[in-house]
Amino acid sequence: MDFWRRKKEKGKARRCFLENGNMFLEQLIADCNGISNPIRMFSSDQISKDTNHFDPKYSLPRNSSWFRLYKCVIEGRSYVIKRFIEPVMGEEEHAYNDIVLSARVSNHSGFLKLVGCCLEFSHPVLLFEDLEYTSLNWIGSVGSEDGPLLPWNVRLKIAKEVATAITYLHTAFPRITIHRDIKATHVFMGKNGTAKLTDFSLAVTLPEGKSWIEDTLSGTVGYIDPIYQSTSIVTEYADVYSFGIFMLVLLIGREPKMDGPDHYHIHSFVKDLKERGEAVELGGDSKDMRPGQMKMFLDLALRCCEERNEDRPKMILVAKQIKLIEQASFEDDQIEISPR
Repeated sequence: MDFWRRKKEKGKARRCFLENGNMFLEQLIADCNGISNPIRMFSSDQISKDTNHFDPKYSLPRNSSWFRLYKCVIEGRSYVIKRFIEPVMGEEEHAYNDIVLSARVSNHSGFLKLVGCCLEFSHPVLLFEDLEYTSLNWIGSVGSEDGPLLPWNVRLKIAKEVATAITYLHTAFPRITIHRDIKATHVFMGKNGTAKLTDFSLAVTLPEGKSWIEDTLSGTVGYIDPIYQSTSIVTEYADVYSFGIFMLVLLIGREPKMDGPDHYHIHSFVKDLKERGEAVELGGDSKDMRPGQMKMFLDLALRCCEERNEDRPKMILVAKQIKLIEQASFEDDQIEISPR
């Protein structure tokens, strides 16, 4: 009986591999344009054995409606496993998009490194390096959302590293790649404090020579560019807007959007305070405040969220500005900010 069950499971794994592999190879060939993207292929037996068939006790806290994260050790090496459980937005191709683009940027320090994948399940499974990473939460910190925010210098460093990673997507290849889902929970922190951007499920690569395409609205409520939302036109400035929201989340320590009696959108909330000349309540320990840096950071975040694309800076300029802010050590007691 066990023999026939194992034979049936192997037959299913083979069918999944052939069906999934064709789609994956098609996307990989189209993306790499003849350049090798070496990633390892793992078997379903290896992964099932080392996760005890995806036992919840191996699951990591950061999950979503269409994937689960697990931790396992295969052949003495620790991995973070990403298992897709449902097609993203109803399109199976997005899982392969994540594999292809993760492979493309894996050698850059600003991204979670993809080591391999398995195509023998009904949905793809990705294996990333494990350096004791943990993802940020909705308020741009780690651990409980009721807990303290990260020190300001750490939050500033996170912003710098994520901005550098997005700049790489926009400028390093002949075709611009737009992430489309930049948010706090897609940023992982290593034990050494290095920030890594992840999840290319919704990313789109523009045709060579083009600066925009029209596409179905994708992303996370609170981070989506209003221009993209109203026109369905995707440009690199959609990422600039989302990153501006991410900067505000890091700075203030609030979720980007909240319903209920305290309903607000973080950009409108901050912009209204600024226009009324009121102090912006910033998150963090008062001993950790750097008023000069925080004022410059806030102004840059609001520039990223301007109503018109032409009034927003490109990501390469944003990354440069954050480096300058990090280097600034002055304090201005007249700047109107207050700790939360």
